[in-house]
Amino acid sequence: MSATEQHIEIAVTINGQTSHATVPSRMLVSDLLRHEFGLYGTRVGCEHGVCGACTVLVDGVPARACLMLAGQVDGATVTTVEGLAEHPESLTPVQQAFHEEHALQCGFCTPGFLISATDYVERLTEMPTDEEIREAMAGNLCRCTGYQNIVRAVRRAAKQRLEGATP
Repeated sequence: MSATEQHIEIAVTINGQTSHATVPSRMLVSDLLRHEFGLYGTRVGCEHGVCGACTVLVDGVPARACLMLAGQVDGATVTTVEGLAEHPESLTPVQQAFHEEHALQCGFCTPGFLISATDYVERLTEMPTDEEIREAMAGNLCRCTGYQNIVRAVRRAAKQRLEGATP
């Protein structure tokens, strides 16, 4: 870091807790979450916004944390994979569906998939087709699976949500 690098002060609500930080003006949100707040669930894969491993919700909208500057989340609400469940020991319906359908292997891409799938399932008004689920998850890449278990997990979570069932 250069001695002349400009720093900015930000206030951001992360997983329900408002935090303040003074950070380099060019710091990425992925680095802010990982290095300033210790939230390592936000993965850094490609650093080009292609793989989706760094996906978080910013004011309820999925965003690539590796493409956003920390200053862009000043005053915003950010939800990471660590903030999806109400309690650290509990699972959301989407997380439970991923567990039950074995929709992960190495786990590197899983946090981004969980964020994307959670947003997708929450917005559904009718049961999606497998093709629609694949399209919705297309912004997240996995090198280990054939995606079939991920599709099944999203389908399971969608069905539970639309039918009002609890896991």
